[in-house]
Amino acid sequence: MPSKVSCLYLLTVVCWASALWYLSVSRPSTSYIGQLTIPIRKVPKANKNGTFSNIRTRSLNPHDFGYLINEEKKCEAEPPFLVSLISTTHKEFDARQAIRETWGDESTFPDVRVVTLFLLGRSTDNVLNQMVEQESQIFHDIIVEDFIDSYHNLTLKTLMGMRWVATFCSKAQYVLKTDSDIFVNMENLIFSLLKPTTKPRRRYFTGYVINGGPIRDMRSKWYMPRDLYPDSKYPPFCSGTGYIFSADVAELIYKTSLHTRLLHLEDVYVGVCLRKLGIHPFQNSGFNHWKMAYSLCRYRRVVTVHQISPEEMHRIWNDMTSKKHLKC
Repeated sequence: MPSKVSCLYLLTVVCWASALWYLSVSRPSTSYIGQLTIPIRKVPKANKNGTFSNIRTRSLNPHDFGYLINEEKKCEAEPPFLVSLISTTHKEFDARQAIRETWGDESTFPDVRVVTLFLLGRSTDNVLNQMVEQESQIFHDIIVEDFIDSYHNLTLKTLMGMRWVATFCSKAQYVLKTDSDIFVNMENLIFSLLKPTTKPRRRYFTGYVINGGPIRDMRSKWYMPRDLYPDSKYPPFCSGTGYIFSADVAELIYKTSLHTRLLHLEDVYVGVCLRKLGIHPFQNSGFNHWKMAYSLCRYRRVVTVHQISPEEMHRIWNDMTSKKHLKC
């Protein structure tokens, strides 16, 4: 039988040969016009696909999307210390593979169980959906719900991750939510910040905290219509490029979202839910939501760095793992 590596190589060649013309800038347009691209949905059935059955009041946002791809048994054997939820798009296979081979490798720390999952919606292109399905059959680390995968549905993608943790992995201790172009210094995250030998925190949320207000310029990527959010200030929120929270917060945010008007800015929306819950995000300077010039010593001190290509991901990881003896 062919080895797993051979299968991966064959899949990669076939996928990229078939989809070369699809590759383009993976980020969508930076303008926002019109309403959220949320499809019209039917009234949800009770406990559909693991949705909580103890919510009795009528939901403003019934997150009733079915799972197209799920890994419901991922946490059955042993509750993980950390679940990494990585928001990605269908065309970003190279980014997902780079993460699997670097900081997202679940076997890096033998004494600390880590689960890595990639979050996706449904593409409007069936070829891309089929490619992701094949990728899932090899790696078993992808979750897809039946909503259109788009920039303005990033909030739905994050809520999908919250729902999944609360439903299938509620005994995890911590959850990382990040993006596919982020390098995560897992050693700093796990051993310096979260500290597996200490008592797990509850109602805990930290990252790069932003205090700001809505941008009303329609040309901006972060445009917020006044009818969606009339206030002049946002509650404190953590940059969506990377934040950490205790696993109990996943269910709290998910349940709160069912009765909170959706906003297309995912990190702002999570901040709105946190305010309703009375949970205050803590500032942590180790989370960087911008690009940093590479320096091994500098990257040793951080938790996250933004705008990292798959090639850079490998370079940073290789330096960090092979040059531990070097002092800064």
